Amino acid sequence: MLDTIKPSLAGFFEGTNPTQPTHLGTRYDTAGDFLQEPGNTVVSHLVAGSPFEAAVIKVRERMLAMSDADRLAFTPVSSLHMTLFQGVIEYRRRLPYWPSDVPLDTAIDDMTRLYLERLRGFEGHGAFNIKVVEVVPTGLTVAGATEEDREILKAWRDALSVPFGYRHPDHETYVFHITFAYQIRRLADERAAAWQDLFDDCLSFLEREAPVIELKAPALCSFKDMKHFEELLVLG
Repeated sequence: MLDTIKPSLAGFFEGTNPTQPTHLGTRYDTAGDFLQEPGNTVVSHLVAGSPFEAAVIKVRERMLAMSDADRLAFTPVSSLHMTLFQGVIEYRRRLPYWPSDVPLDTAIDDMTRLYLERLRGFEGHGAFNIKVVEVVPTGLTVAGATEEDREILKAWRDALSVPFGYRHPDHETYVFHITFAYQIRRLADERAAAWQDLFDDCLSFLEREAPVIELKAPALCSFKDMKHFEELLVLG
């Protein structure tokens, strides 16, 4: 049954990935409730009321309507965003996910204040558009809509690594995405064809309805959990 799905989806199914989802127990629980996991980040939110937001909500609703959607913990529509650069987070207090010149036991709120200071007057690298590359159980894989957009995204990430004081190991290979949900349980193998059909149909729908996606300007945000990302400073 798993031979019907794309290789990129294999990790979401029981037969190919029996391990427990990475953030289960720290970011959310087995009931799908989100837990306290404070941190900060730079994200671009969806533009409220835009055609793309409407199209994304329709895709999200179709995923929620699947009979086994209870295996996914969905975030609120208001939280939908694309992460541009990962900040620090409570349960990842280690190098190279933390600036080497700041003690690892520094409170998250203090880290956020530090980054607010460092980012005052930060010059961004301009606006960019994105496009949807793939639909997966946890949301949308996206990329710069054009080669120029991809270069702008890279320039933003390279520039932000200076005030944040680190580069994650995946700095150059980071896959941009818009998260809808997190896996509570891997999907059943016998459901692979149904999910693949849904993803293919949703991708075609998004390519028709929102081939190019405009996001809000990047902003430094703080969060207590994955349900809300508070914009503190718009960048660029």
